[in-house]
Amino acid sequence: MRLDETHDPALRSWVDAANDESNDFPVQNLPFGRFRRDAAEPWRLGVAIGDRVLDLAAAGLVNHADMNRLMAEGPAYRRALRSALSLGLRHGSHERSRFAEALVAADQVELGVPCTIGDYTDFYTGIHHATTVGSLFRPDNPLLPNYKWVPIGYHGRGSSIVASGTPFRRPLGQLKAADAEAPVLAPSARLDYELELGVWVGGGNALGEPVDITRAEDQVFGLGLLNDWSSRDVQAWEYQPLGPFLSKSFATTVSPWIVTLEALAPFRAPFARPAGDPQPLPYLDAPAVREAGMFDIQLEVWLQTAAMREAGRAPERLSVSNFRDAYWAVAQLVAHHTVNGCNLAAGDLLGSGTISGPAPEQGGSLLELTKGGKQPVTLASGEQRRFLEDGDTVFLKAFCERPGARRIGFGECHGTVLPARA
Repeated sequence: MRLDETHDPALRSWVDAANDESNDFPVQNLPFGRFRRDAAEPWRLGVAIGDRVLDLAAAGLVNHADMNRLMAEGPAYRRALRSALSLGLRHGSHERSRFAEALVAADQVELGVPCTIGDYTDFYTGIHHATTVGSLFRPDNPLLPNYKWVPIGYHGRGSSIVASGTPFRRPLGQLKAADAEAPVLAPSARLDYELELGVWVGGGNALGEPVDITRAEDQVFGLGLLNDWSSRDVQAWEYQPLGPFLSKSFATTVSPWIVTLEALAPFRAPFARPAGDPQPLPYLDAPAVREAGMFDIQLEVWLQTAAMREAGRAPERLSVSNFRDAYWAVAQLVAHHTVNGCNLAAGDLLGSGTISGPAPEQGGSLLELTKGGKQPVTLASGEQRRFLEDGDTVFLKAFCERPGARRIGFGECHGTVLPARA
């Protein structure tokens, strides 16, 4: 994907906050989402710029409020819209007065799930996560034989995907202790987070028509943060032989903003397999993927306990990893998902799976950081965590930075654990 004038790191906006180097939403970013001023108002389409949200309809850029429709328009339309946004929001714009009237303060509106989600598929592309977790249960053979050949995924539950900031209750489920004769229904005691990116489908394909790897990214609107909360003890009992069910379906949290592939163009990275690993089958391979199919996105997990919040303590960072360490590229996920003829549609969501780094402290879940709960994490407050406790708030953050490019971010994805229902 070529760079153009919208990526110029020297561009500045007349929205002052967008020029702060620490702000996630400079004029080079321009992510899309939905907002409303109150619960009685229908959702509207918006773009984040600094500490503001631009109302696309009020600015005269769209004549509808259907994000799925906008996402389905395709990459050419999206690039044209990005260009119009960039021209209108940069310093010296002739559209400043019109755009200024369409701005609302981001802290004065509700941000929702970015679009209507039709289907949700969660992949398992984090090889360091898969290796670490596999070693907890299969020390001699942590990765199953198919892992390096096929992008592993399973179908999730779209109805329980919630917007950042939405609290959720600790789930109930069947739990079975190793020495127990029968399971019991009880609140999960091993509740965990999973640091992921969400891939938002923009285009789609007809049933029975696979998407070729060379056109796979044309079906992707952009990326966002995703926390696929996980009940480890429920999963341990239920997952064989068909995989996770109630251990995942109780809640998945997504960030409100979709960062487009155009905004991510300066932060692409090569896709390469370690020496000795099998190369992807032809339907998962293309020169463009090898040259720049990955994205250099730093991912972070932060935790604030209830005690920290009451004491006025800021969240504490638990881990840092990078999406470029995933074992499969975004284009490969789309190509594989459709190779059997499965049809994707605008608004479908693909989870990357937990993205961890190669070092032990780079785990994207508490399961990894605590070695299955055996070695608790000690916080600066003195509190310890093996798994999440009631009142804990987990924050996911992500950003891209590189010499010669303006830093862009993904906003925040956070959720708080509420007690289980009595």
